[in-house]
Amino acid sequence: MYSTNRRFLQTLCCVCVVTIANHASAEESTPGLAVEISQATEHVMREYNVPGMAIAVTDHGRQTFYNFGVASKATNQSVTSDTLFEIGSVSKTFTATLATYAQTLGRLSLDDSPASYLPTLRGSNLSKVSLVHLGTHTAGGFPLQVPDAITNSKQLMRYFAAWTPQYEAGSARTYANPSIGLLGMVAAEALGHPYKAIMERQLFPLLGLHDSYIDVPRAKMQDYAQGYDKTDAPVRVTPGVLADEAYGVKATARDLIRFVQLNIESSGGEGNLDKALRDTRVGYYKLGAMTQDLVWEQYDAPVRLDDLLEGNSAKVAYETHPIQAIVPPRAPASAVWVNKTGSTNGFGAYVAFLPAQDKGIVILANKNFPIEARIRLAYRILTR
Repeated sequence: MYSTNRRFLQTLCCVCVVTIANHASAEESTPGLAVEISQATEHVMREYNVPGMAIAVTDHGRQTFYNFGVASKATNQSVTSDTLFEIGSVSKTFTATLATYAQTLGRLSLDDSPASYLPTLRGSNLSKVSLVHLGTHTAGGFPLQVPDAITNSKQLMRYFAAWTPQYEAGSARTYANPSIGLLGMVAAEALGHPYKAIMERQLFPLLGLHDSYIDVPRAKMQDYAQGYDKTDAPVRVTPGVLADEAYGVKATARDLIRFVQLNIESSGGEGNLDKALRDTRVGYYKLGAMTQDLVWEQYDAPVRLDDLLEGNSAKVAYETHPIQAIVPPRAPASAVWVNKTGSTNGFGAYVAFLPAQDKGIVILANKNFPIEARIRLAYRILTR
């Protein structure tokens, strides 16, 4: 499934390279689809002035890569399937996986409070919420970002210890980096290693992800795409407190589509990693058509494009909404569309998969172009 035999097909013009990442030849890869994906992607790139994009599609284990444009306008280096992109909040799916893996190993329970693992929080309001609440943005109302005044771990722990909820845990959803960041802190503490070290030295290798990083090694900097902000100025992420846990991963399309395929295949697996991946897709709350899993968000099939656009809208991302608890929590489902968006100032990402159809997609760009455009593009490709 992950053969190193790769062939390249030029389609339309030199901006697009299609890579067939298995034993199939280019002729066997639905040329009409390649042309359609090229046309649709190039239209998005022109409309939003995106310098480069990498798209990976998996269909019943067969992975196809579509690469467009440049990783850097300064060097004119082409995007490849091994170009490193900032994936923003898609990083949170790895934090969730680390937490469920720790649970599978018996090192923590998602029903526990974070105070069970971080003594500083004992007696605080956070002792009254669970790790599930942290992973579903339902703890009681954190801000979207860690306050700027907090610059180190001691200040962060004082902030958490003094935190006052805005609503009862489990009654509403407020998307927040501090919530997921705290979940990552707890998972790392339960496993006995710093978060960055356990991700880069244990979880990524366990997943078979060999080009995913929090800190990009010097030897890989040549593969790290240059991001561009709204004014087209070059920019890369400036890590803040809890950046590693919430939005700090850099990865390739090749690694991320492998991660997607592992999530799809975990439905039938029996190992600890399979169980951990499945457990991230337990459904805990309903918000409109969207079911909130542990970080992942899902929609029952057949999914409507309008539901995806609403569930991934700025209104849902930036406002607090009442939710309905699923009691008991919903077991991982197959007939669903599972997705997660991610953005930094200079990059945009979208990941989605349909377990029952054994299909998934990764879209990476070195510009933060609108989420609606990412979803429309993904929907067009996966439903094609």
